[in-house]
Amino acid sequence: MQWTKQNEQTVYENRWFSVNLADVELPDGRHLDHFLIRLRPVAVATVVNEANEVLLLWRHRFITDSWGWELAAGVVEDGEDIAVAAARELEEETGWRPGPLQHLMSVEPSNGLTDARHHIYWADEGEYIGHPVDDFESDRREWVPLKLVPDMVVRGEVPAANMAAALLLLHHLRLGQDT
Repeated sequence: MQWTKQNEQTVYENRWFSVNLADVELPDGRHLDHFLIRLRPVAVATVVNEANEVLLLWRHRFITDSWGWELAAGVVEDGEDIAVAAARELEEETGWRPGPLQHLMSVEPSNGLTDARHHIYWADEGEYIGHPVDDFESDRREWVPLKLVPDMVVRGEVPAANMAAALLLLHHLRLGQDT
């Protein structure tokens, strides 16, 4: 059952996102108004070291008034390569410069409301270059054993679905079924 967008108009726009209103035709011919949010792509990155520890940020999200573990993330600037943006965000938010990045996954965290795509990368090496420029983004940055990730997700310590999915996939890739 496919819905068909007949037209779309911007209701509000700024440099981060736009709120649009679409006229959508349902398969039975009925029409409905549907609001949607158009967002810039998001680049996400982390490092997993030789001890199978993943570099995470402990931060507060005021919108949901919740604390949780996250990976470094931010919007991709116009014309910027996504992997370059992921490395930039990691360095700015953690003080670690990643080695060669590998694409882990791309997800659409809320595709019923937004067109957001989060592109997640990881490296198996990194170099500490100094205190993070954007230290206001998190309360602390820590190397967390990947073996702890499934229990952290179950306890709600990784509240963002995209971060939980990425960490669980990294857990699987690095530790497999032996844990």
